[in-house]
Amino acid sequence: MEHQQGGLGPGHTLPGCYRHPGRETGISCTRCDRPICPDCMIDAAVGYQCPECVRGASGAAGRAVRPRTLAGGTVVQDTRLVTKILLGLNVAVFVVGLALGRQFINDFQLIGLALSGQVETGGLEVVGVADGEWYRLLSSAFLHSEFWHIGVNMMALWFLGPPLEAALGRLRFVALYLLSALGGSVVSYVLVVQNQPSLGASGAIFGLFGATAVLMRRLNYDLRPIFVLLAINLVIGFIPGLRVAWQAHLGGLIIGAVFAFALIHAPRKGRALVQWGTCGVLLGALVLAAVIRTSALLG
Repeated sequence: MEHQQGGLGPGHTLPGCYRHPGRETGISCTRCDRPICPDCMIDAAVGYQCPECVRGASGAAGRAVRPRTLAGGTVVQDTRLVTKILLGLNVAVFVVGLALGRQFINDFQLIGLALSGQVETGGLEVVGVADGEWYRLLSSAFLHSEFWHIGVNMMALWFLGPPLEAALGRLRFVALYLLSALGGSVVSYVLVVQNQPSLGASGAIFGLFGATAVLMRRLNYDLRPIFVLLAINLVIGFIPGLRVAWQAHLGGLIIGAVFAFALIHAPRKGRALVQWGTCGVLLGALVLAAVIRTSALLG
C-alpha cells in the first residue's frame, strides 16, 4: 500500500496519517500498515489498528473468520499460557535437581566431551554431546543449579514472554523459544572447551530479547529501553568470576532475532512457508555446526 507523505513540508520524512495527511506519525496499523495518527489509533491485542481494519474484522466475525496475530498466529484470550508452561517446566526441573542432587545435573547439562565417574573405582566413562548424547543440547536449557540463576532467567521470561506470545501466536512462540535455546547450546558447544559444562535458559532468554527488539522495531516503538537492558546483560556475560556463558547469550540472540524477523516480516502470501522454511534452515544450520564440531572433537 502506498504511504502518503507528511504534510508539514519537505524537511519531514515521517508519513502522514491516511485519514489526516497533515499529521505526521510513526505508528502504522498492524494489519494493513496504513500510517495512523493518535485520533485514528484503536488498541488491538498487539499494537494499534486503523478504523477500517477494525470494522472489517467485526464484519468478518459473522463469516467465522478468526483474527490473526501480527505473525499470522491465532488470536487467543490467554496470551500468557505458553509463558506460564515454560516457566513451570523450568521451575519443576530445578526442584527435581534439588531433590536428586548433583548427579541429575551432571546427566543432563551441556558438555562437549569429558570423562565422568570415580577414578578410584575405575568407573570412568566418556560422556557428552560428541559421544552421542545430543539431548544435552536441549535438556541443558531447562537446568539451573543456583536460585539466583533461575530467578533472573524466569523474571526475564515473565517480562518478555507474554508480549511475544501475543504477537506471534502460541506455536510460533514455542518454536522461537526452543530454537533460541538450541542456538545458544550449539554456539556454546562449538566455542567452549570440550570438557567445560554449562546449563541454563539464557540462550532462550536472549533469543526473546532479540525477538522483542525486532517486534518493537516493527511497531515503531522506542528501542532504547530494550537495547540498554540487552547491553547490560551482554556485558555481565564478560565479567570475570561470574562464570556466565556469553557464547550461549550470543547464539540465542542471533537465532532469536533472525527467526523473529522472518516471523514478523514474512509477506502475507506464502507467509507460513517463509516462516517455517526459515525455521528449518536455522535448525539445519545448527545441526550442521554441531556435526562439524563433533567431527573435530573425535578427529
